[in-house]
Amino acid sequence: MSKTKDLGRAPLLPLVFRLAIPTMLAQFVSVLYSVVDRIFIGNIPEVGSIALAGAGVCGPIVTLISSFATLVGLGGSPIIAMKMGEGDHKTAHRLLANCFVLLAGLSVVLTALFLLFREPLLLWFGASEQSFPYANTYLTIYTAGSFFAMMATGMNSFLICQGYSGLSMGTVALGAVLNIILDPIFIFGLNLGVAGAAWATVLSQIASCGFVLAMLRRKTIPVRLERDRLSLSLMGSVLRFGLTPFLTISLDSVILILLNAVLQRRGGAAMGDVLVSCNTIVQSYVLLITMPLGGITGGCQPIASYNYGAGNTARVRKGIRYVTLLCLAFTGVMTLYTFTLSPLFVRLFTQDGVLAALAVKYIKRFCLFVIPLAVQYTAVDMSTALGRIRLSLFCSLNRKFWFTVLVFALPSLLGAADAAFWAEPIVDLCCAILTSLLVFTTLPAFLRQREVHAGGPLGPA
Repeated sequence: MSKTKDLGRAPLLPLVFRLAIPTMLAQFVSVLYSVVDRIFIGNIPEVGSIALAGAGVCGPIVTLISSFATLVGLGGSPIIAMKMGEGDHKTAHRLLANCFVLLAGLSVVLTALFLLFREPLLLWFGASEQSFPYANTYLTIYTAGSFFAMMATGMNSFLICQGYSGLSMGTVALGAVLNIILDPIFIFGLNLGVAGAAWATVLSQIASCGFVLAMLRRKTIPVRLERDRLSLSLMGSVLRFGLTPFLTISLDSVILILLNAVLQRRGGAAMGDVLVSCNTIVQSYVLLITMPLGGITGGCQPIASYNYGAGNTARVRKGIRYVTLLCLAFTGVMTLYTFTLSPLFVRLFTQDGVLAALAVKYIKRFCLFVIPLAVQYTAVDMSTALGRIRLSLFCSLNRKFWFTVLVFALPSLLGAADAAFWAEPIVDLCCAILTSLLVFTTLPAFLRQREVHAGGPLGPA
């Protein structure tokens, strides 16, 4: 119980680092699942570039499946943290049991749907005649094991919300390390190619799933995974809270699917697969920024949720300031890396000089304004943690809407398929400004209302 109580009484700056750094590293390590697969696939002799295009088409679809785990995990964990802050552990236990059932049900339905419709989806979403066999092989195997991926991702959030970010990192690290070991064995040693990459990922996710469920069953965990009565009202609350992060991730996936489709169609037979391969490398790099950034803000959500539930609004304010500064520092470092060392990252994927040069060019364009993302992510995730669902949802959807518009509009206006890569920096800057104005100008009044309800601000900041 001590880790949970620390959310309300431990010195804030060390607490932010203690929660943010492990979850940031955990998200960074989780990126290795897809990035390592793509690195090995891109280096398959003779067919590496076209196989990489196939894997790139699968990437957003895989993320779309995982976003349903986020719907439950990031929907239930803030509520559990609030209930712990209020001292209502009975409801917190019931919430965890209901979230497990939700995840299990969603995974079964999604597995059936994606296996049934995978072939037309791949063709609609950017696979060419040459890249389709590789995309189809990878997605079929991955989807068959999506139950374990969703369980590992979704249930891991319930370790974080109880202050066990170290165990959460262990869940992700176990799968990522195993994936790194199995990839070369399956792809090259057993000569399975793209199928080997998919099997390595599935087996790694099975290991992560087993670990996180075992940790949540331990008697030392304050809110332990046990059988409990199902409640449709609690499930509804979880889905409402999880709607914003779910839409954020799922719509990101949809947008990347659309981006692949635009690049394939506007690039034509000569450049379509090349641009999709470039985008695969670009998005792999972007994940190195956005996933750890989301890890920082997501890992620190329990601070806001717990202290809001306890009525300690001074601690909420100070926590949000620290999280924002940490995110700004991280994006600043990544911006410096982007414009100096990103060619080293690209060389891991391909030895093709033309493809590598294009990928570096598009990475620098795509990541031009990642520093404003620090404010965007903090504002949206902290609003979700405080239960301000409509506001966080609007800010998230607004960004997705304008990105989608620009992905289609810019190639037509500028007359080049690669103009679509300008969509990201434009929305990063403009939407971060709007989100900051909406969230941070209304936050003081929102927290004052909580102070009135709780009888005044509580505890030291």
